[in-house]
Amino acid sequence: MAAGQGGDSVPAGTFPGFMTEGTLLYRRGEYGKALACFDNALKLRAEDKHCLVARSKCYLRLGDMENSLKDAEASLQNDKTFPKGLYQKAETLYTMGDFEFALVFYHRGYRLRPELQKFRLGIQKSQEAIVNCIGSPSSVKLENKEDLCFISRQAEGKKANQKLQIKLTKDQKWTKKQEPQRNPKVERQLLGELYADKAYLEKLLKDEDLMKSSTKQGIKVADMVLSGIAYLDTRTEFWQQQKPIYARVRERKLRQQRWIRDKKRKPAEVARYIVKSMEDIDMLLTGGSPEESCKKAEHVLKTIQGWSDDEVPNKNELIGNLHSCIGNAQLEMGQMEAALQSHKMDLEFARQNNLPDAISRALDNIGRVYARIGKFMEAIDIWEEKIPMAKSSLEKTWLFHEIGRCYLELDKAEAARNYGEKSLQSADEEGDVEWQLHASVLVAQVQVKLKDYRSAIMNFEKALEKAKLVHDDAAQKAIIIIMLSAMKTQMMTTLRRTGRERKVSKAQRIKKMKRKMKMPRTIRSKEAIKSMRVKKRRAKETTKKARGDNESKKDKEEIGGDEKQPTLALE
Repeated sequence: MAAGQGGDSVPAGTFPGFMTEGTLLYRRGEYGKALACFDNALKLRAEDKHCLVARSKCYLRLGDMENSLKDAEASLQNDKTFPKGLYQKAETLYTMGDFEFALVFYHRGYRLRPELQKFRLGIQKSQEAIVNCIGSPSSVKLENKEDLCFISRQAEGKKANQKLQIKLTKDQKWTKKQEPQRNPKVERQLLGELYADKAYLEKLLKDEDLMKSSTKQGIKVADMVLSGIAYLDTRTEFWQQQKPIYARVRERKLRQQRWIRDKKRKPAEVARYIVKSMEDIDMLLTGGSPEESCKKAEHVLKTIQGWSDDEVPNKNELIGNLHSCIGNAQLEMGQMEAALQSHKMDLEFARQNNLPDAISRALDNIGRVYARIGKFMEAIDIWEEKIPMAKSSLEKTWLFHEIGRCYLELDKAEAARNYGEKSLQSADEEGDVEWQLHASVLVAQVQVKLKDYRSAIMNFEKALEKAKLVHDDAAQKAIIIIMLSAMKTQMMTTLRRTGRERKVSKAQRIKKMKRKMKMPRTIRSKEAIKSMRVKKRRAKETTKKARGDNESKKDKEEIGGDEKQPTLALE
């Protein structure tokens, strides 16, 4: 059982519900409540790596480094290449001050996902922290100062005693019983922000009614106020002894001189400023504040453009990176044309300075913008240019999937199937279940387009298995709906084909019979010829018989006519 997981009772609720609630609470800054939600979620799925990373973040925010590191390592137990787990472990190690090991895991994550800015920033800040801790070899000077320090301390003590004696002789009226006069200006410098608290407490002392009252526990308000003032006075004296005003003034002057002297060569300060600014920009964007992220990036860009190349050695690379950040924020805000121009600026700086990683990043982002605004052919051209720059199977998986999706939108099913199969092959090589799911869905959709319903249904079933493995309920529901639609279409197509075949076969039979009736004499069968001869003979006999009957009838009429005219014969 992972660190921090207590109790064996199954909580009432679902894993996605606890995850969603915990994520919302974490974003609000309620880390304790978020931790309880992730604990409940892990009781339902004890080895879920995403939930372990989320709980590790809560522990890190709460200052529990040990449990944060345990959860981060547990998320990597079954998948050593899990990017979120690598980043969380690196962040925890960095917070613990183990900068060398943090740098190792930042590098591992960067090799797997070079397109993620956070790994590059982690490498930079770890290297900066290591340099700050050990310093450069030229800055190390081995000197034995113990004796000198001891002598100097003795000399300072003697001088202080001499000054005290001189002061006492000049001011004979001073006594130990008198309270030292407090200078508000000195107190303000010593107390800093606490000076306002002391002024408030002293103001409360003037309220006599309040000072006479007591709390529910029976403690007098006056005692509480006086104890607070006494504590602040004690702190003032302590800080006055530890670092007197003259030392503070001198320190401030030295700091100003150092700043003026190092103004032209401030690599450490510049690096810290850049790393901190890039972290803030990334956090604002991932935290759902693209407008603030864009403003911050534009401000940093303007600041860096005012610095010289000596102050910022990688100035052009950094400017391109900031254009990329601005473009990503503009894309999230829906400002497509502005985002496209920002990413093209990033690409221009990358090509001018021959930076392959930056070129790959810019092509990636430009393709995303084109795809978002519906210019799929332009997105395909950009992404196909990026293919040779892909460094890992996982990056190729994403790239092939997006190109295939664009071809599918353009109704070019064969090209879409080709890239979908490439994406699935790369996902299998990487062993990434989520991308196996996406690639299988793409291939299945293309097969539906090509009316290969049997293969489409098989790929939908594979995708459904992957969705169950990653516990993606929304994907499962969507796949089931699409698969049922494909099965229905296949059934209707089969029924139409069967009915069409029946109609065709019946029409062919009728046509064949008609053809037989109209066949020439030379190719007729003997039986047909004999039958036709019999029919002709019978027709002749019928005609002959009918003709004979007509002739006999005429003869009778002629005979009958002679008998009716006897008078004419007598005349």
